[in-house]
Amino acid sequence: MRGASQHAGFEDVFGCVAESLELVEQALRQQLSSRSDLLVLIGEHVLSAGGKRVRPGLLLLASELCGYTGPRRVQIGAAIELLHTATLLHDDVVDGASRRRGLSAANVLWGNRRAVLAGDFLYARASSMIVDDGDLDVLAMFADAIRLMAEGEILQLQTSFASDVTEAQYYEVIERKSAALLATACEAGSILAGVTRAERRRLGEFGRELGLAFQLRDDALDYTAGEDVLGKAPFTDLREGKVTLPLLLTLKRCTPAEHEELAALLKRLARTEGAGSQDTERDAVRRAAELVGRHHGAEDTVRRARDHVARAHAAIAPFPDGPAKRALRQAADLAAARDS
Repeated sequence: MRGASQHAGFEDVFGCVAESLELVEQALRQQLSSRSDLLVLIGEHVLSAGGKRVRPGLLLLASELCGYTGPRRVQIGAAIELLHTATLLHDDVVDGASRRRGLSAANVLWGNRRAVLAGDFLYARASSMIVDDGDLDVLAMFADAIRLMAEGEILQLQTSFASDVTEAQYYEVIERKSAALLATACEAGSILAGVTRAERRRLGEFGRELGLAFQLRDDALDYTAGEDVLGKAPFTDLREGKVTLPLLLTLKRCTPAEHEELAALLKRLARTEGAGSQDTERDAVRRAAELVGRHHGAEDTVRRARDHVARAHAAIAPFPDGPAKRALRQAADLAAARDS
């Protein structure tokens, strides 16, 4: 299963809000109620697959940092986790994924149509929870996060298997796909506490920087970790045509001959995607990964992740010290330091 040590790390970080996280877990299960037994089954499958609950954990810590510990944060935290889970269901269909957190993906077990509809169901449940809360600022942020994540997915598809992707394009994708919802979770926690606009912006920036660090580390792990750690085959991003930072840095640094070779390898992978020779795909992936290793693409991606962690620390520096602030700093550190 993906990253037992990774899970333990976040469990330690969220220890000071463990009781509230348990209430979030209960709220998640309550939202699975449906006349369709299949929707309940799919929902239980994805919610029980070992998620780290990073988003509700960060929301709980952000609200506590700003002085709010009331029940609204449980409902908003559960809604954000449901939204995240819905995106995972949809992303696995878009990517043609077969594994999620070490288990068979829902689209493999129940088919693409049922997985998409289950994702829609969770989106609706999450939206209802936000509407029931009644805070228009939280609702606006929630809607904006959904838009940004959809844009990120489309932007990534537009650059699939391309050898001319820029860093600006890459960051545009991960800011939308990964950082947006973490920023929303942190800022929403501060909204519940009724803090100033400046303080809200600081918590949102913290979540954004942590989200960027988390995704950069994830992209590096795809090139350095095995299936037992990832819960999926290594080099999955490469096979799916995602030009993440390790490969992008390699394309910038390599010789003209190597660049031409990598561009040809990406085209070969695009031709073989879903229908080509496994031997051809395996050879192309192995060669591309070899070049990423030669030009230190994964290692320098991790260094970049650490830069974002430093910015996350700076964003919350003005807040008073205490358990919540220490836990948030530890969460940022873990985002870039986890080894699985």
